[in-house]
Amino acid sequence: MNAAGCGSTLKEYGHLLRDDPQYAERAHDFSQRVRDVSEFLADISPRTSPKPLRLRVALQDSCHLAHAQGVGSELRVALARVPELEVVEPAEQELCCGSAGIYNLVQPEAAAELGRRKAARIRETSPDAYASANPGCLIQVSSVLRADGEALPALHPIELIDASLQGVSAQDLLATSRR
Repeated sequence: MNAAGCGSTLKEYGHLLRDDPQYAERAHDFSQRVRDVSEFLADISPRTSPKPLRLRVALQDSCHLAHAQGVGSELRVALARVPELEVVEPAEQELCCGSAGIYNLVQPEAAAELGRRKAARIRETSPDAYASANPGCLIQVSSVLRADGEALPALHPIELIDASLQGVSAQDLLATSRR
């Protein structure tokens, strides 16, 4: 999976359907095979040499990836293979950005406050771009940054790895992500 929220739900199928006589066993087997793409990439070597990607990227741990799936170091292992990529850790990584599935729809005021706080922590790192493994986080934080007049390119971490493997320059990657 490459969307942390979806992956966390798929990994829960065995638990969610544990009492269903028709699906319990299949759901358990399925959920045992689900892996985040960063888990997969941390376990393999690239077939081509990564090219330098001169960027300073604020990496936000998605709650769905870090807490629900327990994945964190694997993502950093995969990103560490990208030459010249500087990954910075915003303060308060454990703090939700306010997206949390549909939290930003059902509790918009509280979600907005969390989004502002997370965006402030990201801004403090002076990044060239912002990355998170969950689409909801990317949207939530990007919208706050844009509203504050500080639009940052928002990327899934796999986009950084792909750009390095493809030899895409940092300038071209950032220009593409601003569209």
